[in-house]
Amino acid sequence: MNRVALITGSTSGIGLGIAKHFAKEGYDIMFHGLENNGGEIAQSVAKEYNVKTSFSNANMLEAEAIENLVKQTIETFGGLHILINNAGIQFVSPIEEFPNTKYENIIAINMNAAFYASKAAWSQMKSQNFGRIINISSVHGLRASEYKTAYVAAKHGVIGMTKVMALEGANHNITCNAICPGYVKTPLVEGQIKDQAKAHDMSEEEVVEKVMLRKQAVKEFVPLKAIADMALLLAKDSSTTITGTSFALDGGWSAQ
Repeated sequence: MNRVALITGSTSGIGLGIAKHFAKEGYDIMFHGLENNGGEIAQSVAKEYNVKTSFSNANMLEAEAIENLVKQTIETFGGLHILINNAGIQFVSPIEEFPNTKYENIIAINMNAAFYASKAAWSQMKSQNFGRIINISSVHGLRASEYKTAYVAAKHGVIGMTKVMALEGANHNITCNAICPGYVKTPLVEGQIKDQAKAHDMSEEEVVEKVMLRKQAVKEFVPLKAIADMALLLAKDSSTTITGTSFALDGGWSAQ
């Protein structure tokens, strides 16, 4: 039986890149996302890499839906070894103008969903005496930027959660780590560029140069492959003692 990975938010962007990387290494994949062609994406990856895949469009705002996603994964594949909590949304606004609903949804999807999924997977991972939980946080889990109250709060929360899960999982061969990327050129970030341009009254080119990459020592978007490689390392059997750690892939942003 292949190892099984459930990756939330895996039909586009960082999640899709990670899913393909894991499939290439022989992992069976439970895809998740809101894209209408999510099932087709899963089937395409299954065919390309000769692995089993399935797809769910579970609502990350609902704890019960998240729990059912984990149950569906275990029932479909016979186990769950790797959980990658990647689903996320973004919205930028000055504090006094930040819509309450936007704030609540960002906290729910970017942080609470990671807890609900991990909680639902916990007993299965304990029974296997093996589990790898990888939370996709952000450099904004380590640093802050204006206009991102909810996102920064959620990503900081994910790092705190990661540490607790690492401690509780230690006696069951369950590790939990966070990956904290800087900016990656994904559809989410492209949307942020447009939002930031509006918020700062700048062109999109100016936003990239003067806002997004300004704090990075390396003035480049983070390669998606670097994130996928890190996730794959953390998923390995040999990574037992790598736990409770946040890995910054941020071009030196958090070094300052």
